[in-house]
Amino acid sequence: MTQSKIKVAILCGGQSSEHEISCISAAGILSAIDRDRFEPVVIGITRAGKWVMVVEHSVLNKKGSAMPEISSDLPQVNVDIHGFEVSGKKLDIDVIFPILHGPYGEDGTVQGLCEMAGIRYVGSGVLASAVAMDKSFSKSIFTAHGMKVANGIVLHAKQWSATQIDNLKYPLFVKPARSGSSRGTSKVKDAAHLADAIKHAFEFDTKVLVEEAIVGREIECGVLELAGTPHASPIGEIKIKGNHEFYDYEAKYLDDATEVIFPVDLPAGVEAKIQDLAVKAFAALGCEGLARVDFFYTDKGEIVINEINTMPGFTPSSMFPKLWAKAGTTYSEIITSLIDAALVRSAHVTR
Repeated sequence: MTQSKIKVAILCGGQSSEHEISCISAAGILSAIDRDRFEPVVIGITRAGKWVMVVEHSVLNKKGSAMPEISSDLPQVNVDIHGFEVSGKKLDIDVIFPILHGPYGEDGTVQGLCEMAGIRYVGSGVLASAVAMDKSFSKSIFTAHGMKVANGIVLHAKQWSATQIDNLKYPLFVKPARSGSSRGTSKVKDAAHLADAIKHAFEFDTKVLVEEAIVGREIECGVLELAGTPHASPIGEIKIKGNHEFYDYEAKYLDDATEVIFPVDLPAGVEAKIQDLAVKAFAALGCEGLARVDFFYTDKGEIVINEINTMPGFTPSSMFPKLWAKAGTTYSEIITSLIDAALVRSAHVTR
């Protein structure tokens, strides 16, 4: 008797500014998921928040410089705590792979829906997702666990003053507290450009971080949970080419302006220390499944944690799969490990 396949709903798109990146990540998963074990279905969320069934998967791919987008013309998926339906027919989903980046996806909102519906899902739970998404909270937790973070302050849209920034040293980075892919982020070299940068960041969030720039190498480490235990990948370093001042959205996705190298010139023990800190950060926030942890390594030998991404970019060429490829773990194996881990975890928030 043939064993039925596990139905995996790949949830992509979303209402955040990272909508198109999510679509590209979903296309990557579709290209590598083990179809002998899994039956993938794609559910897209439009920018307006409508849930639809994506039958033609080619719409998820980047075409030249044109980025993909979920259309509202597709068949509607009705969603509630009883499950998912299309045209009155239940989809009978076994597990959800919410490859959503940014707000309304990576921030605990979709995770809460899955918990209420009793559907298992890949990745961190409600609290860890929310805290990791909000850098102002995650930084406090990292500090409480003895990790070094950039000096900075938090501004709120309804109540802030330029005097709050007087004690910070330029250059500064101004960024939304709960955005990703560096959307809304600016590097500010003097006070004359600060107000515009803050205004721009507030277009993406009602809470903004202003931080002193860290001069150092940008190092990233992937964390993958295997049999309930988090493991760290080899570390990778971001090298920025061209005219980009920092690792911004265009450098990441549009201009082919970055490359990943695996540094061999770090002092002895530094890679192991970064790996230990990545796992420590993962545990401190209560993360599950996967995460990418971003650090700076300064000329003074300091390791500064920048942020943790609970659902990092997930295309075959994204940093997270590249880091694990260095360890000998294929893209397809990562996908299988994450789905298997989701299937054995409790489906309820009280776990």
